[in-house]
Amino acid sequence: MIRIVLAEDQAMVRGALSALLGLEPDLEVVAAVADGEAAWLALQQHQPDLLVTDIEMPGLGGLELAQRVQRHGLATRVVIVTTFGRAGYLRRALEAGVRGYLLKDAPAEQLAQALRNVQHGGRAIDPQLAVSAWEQADPLSERERQVLRLAGQGRSSAEIATALGLSQGTVRNYLSECISKLGVSNRVEAHRLARQRGWL
Repeated sequence: MIRIVLAEDQAMVRGALSALLGLEPDLEVVAAVADGEAAWLALQQHQPDLLVTDIEMPGLGGLELAQRVQRHGLATRVVIVTTFGRAGYLRRALEAGVRGYLLKDAPAEQLAQALRNVQHGGRAIDPQLAVSAWEQADPLSERERQVLRLAGQGRSSAEIATALGLSQGTVRNYLSECISKLGVSNRVEAHRLARQRGWL
């Protein structure tokens, strides 16, 4: 029996996924939760074979959750099931050790088979997304991403500097680097484009 923790913030989708997976004779959903922190607790409590998670959830998102699983060396394999078919997200997911990345509009039987593949040591990546992921490299460094995320929340350079323990001049340099790398004219456009491509 393949034991699964499911993390999905939309109640209807969570219920549907849980019911669909429960119909499979070799799959068992041991916990279905609404956010990343609850998923983290469920992982420690149940020590499942697989974590099936969305990317964007309140608080701790799916990518951060995958990074935490990787950092703590948990045996649980991570599969992302999301509406976000963005190449940047896939690249970051793979860097975080994610074994599967599927879109929510895939047929249910495809998901069940993908989970079996991952459980047996394989990968399950949406093929179209895999192609575009390697065509569009993420030009941002991790620090540039942090700065741009905060800028996207409307924070000033001074506020970003305080939040990240940097000088205002360093923050301005990071923002100007982001604007230059993305070929846009200001921080708002840089944030919008980076989000669109899944780099944030």
